[in-house]
Amino acid sequence: MLRKLLIFGLMGLLPLMAAEKKKKTKTAPLAERVEKIIAETPALARGHLGVRLVDLSGKAVFERNARNWFVPASNTKLYSTSLALTRLGPDFRFATRVRAGVAPDGEGVIRGDVRLVGGGDPSLSGRTYPYDKEKEWADVAPGMEELADQMARNGVKRIEGAIIGDDSAYVWEPYPDGWSIDDPLYEYGAPVSALTLNDNAFRLEVRPGVEAGAAAEVYLYPDVGQVTVIPLVETVAAGERGRIRLERLAHTNELRVYGTIAAGAKPYSTLLGVPDPALYAAQALADALGRRGISVREPARVLHRMGTEEAGGDSSTVLAERQSPRLAELLPVVNKVSQNLHAELLLREVGRQGKTFGSREAGLEALAAFLEGEVGVAKEDVNFIDGSGMSRLTLLTPESTSKLLVLMAGRPGWMESLPVGGEDGTLGRRFKGEALKGKVRAKTGSLSHVSALGGYLEHPKLGRLAFTVVLNNYNGLTADARAGIDRLVGALLE
Repeated sequence: MLRKLLIFGLMGLLPLMAAEKKKKTKTAPLAERVEKIIAETPALARGHLGVRLVDLSGKAVFERNARNWFVPASNTKLYSTSLALTRLGPDFRFATRVRAGVAPDGEGVIRGDVRLVGGGDPSLSGRTYPYDKEKEWADVAPGMEELADQMARNGVKRIEGAIIGDDSAYVWEPYPDGWSIDDPLYEYGAPVSALTLNDNAFRLEVRPGVEAGAAAEVYLYPDVGQVTVIPLVETVAAGERGRIRLERLAHTNELRVYGTIAAGAKPYSTLLGVPDPALYAAQALADALGRRGISVREPARVLHRMGTEEAGGDSSTVLAERQSPRLAELLPVVNKVSQNLHAELLLREVGRQGKTFGSREAGLEALAAFLEGEVGVAKEDVNFIDGSGMSRLTLLTPESTSKLLVLMAGRPGWMESLPVGGEDGTLGRRFKGEALKGKVRAKTGSLSHVSALGGYLEHPKLGRLAFTVVLNNYNGLTADARAGIDRLVGALLE
């Protein structure tokens, strides 16, 4: 009898055990797969890793260290671009104007200075708008040519004064706190100015000499006259491995170019940051005018706003004006290319709305109000220092990023601004497999010991999900960290 009771009892437990097992298989595999990927990837296993996956109602599907602090790198651009899209609107346009105190006289002469007044426009460059992944950059500035053409059509033939590069629309604070000391040397760390030309960058090119032992030739395009080049590059035998190194000492414009380059090798080329963008733009306009036969008597000068003082100079006469493309067309360059300078300009422009001038501080105040009032992120949950993510002092949490992504998911112009896995931007070479291509839209982020990815997944059953993965303090190859993150995202998509 006891044996029969035991058998019946066990038979009664079997459905319950099966139900419990079925319940576990629904919830356990994702966490198990994630932990397995982490254990198999040294960068993830030894680094500080945060993950959060939510549906578009904000309900968490998976999370790990979601409320911990992380340096986000360029995931910061998710915040600055969403702020700009919300506060400025998709149809907003920046304006650049050429102004003078008096109109040209009967002979086409302006007897005084002319001000090239920047309005934060990031598009005065050779970039293509709308974004085209095949045409990201060109060493030309059609916008400046357009302004010069307008001045010629308006009868300007000679300027008795100077072209003044006026970037006083924003406070002159070119480098946010927390940027690395060598960031300003390169295009990705170009100084922030309301008067921006060609991403405030110029090209350095090193060509090998005719034979081993000869000095290499160093060129600047354009030679903006703000950098003194000290060339110290030697040509080595053909086939040898060369290495070019660059150094610009802090608070100087002395650029040392040294190292080796092999005879017969292709020229070494890189983009560098211009020390003073407003002066660079003024020089470029003067040059464009000269090519149209319009002379400028005095050398270009600049007008910076160093604080809250009023900007000087009369600007009653508008000689030329150029408007940027719509903000909805500017944002894809910021997010797909991960353009740091453009993100900083957006932050300052939001800070300028309703004020005489913009500043980083005003932009950060607007961002804090946006996050607290519309996203539901408290001030103590984030610590923003810049708009691009170059600052190592910016901190946020995966939870805050996922809340932002949920809010922005349906905003016009937002989703189109993000890189698409396996197709374009900084994700063009990632997620190329058939199962993932086109199913990930996300912003990348990369600094030394930092790798991040935040955006959206197109899940075959659950629909669109928002996710964020951010890794700090790993020590190893960036490629290994990204590969681990991509495996994690693949697991979330499954």
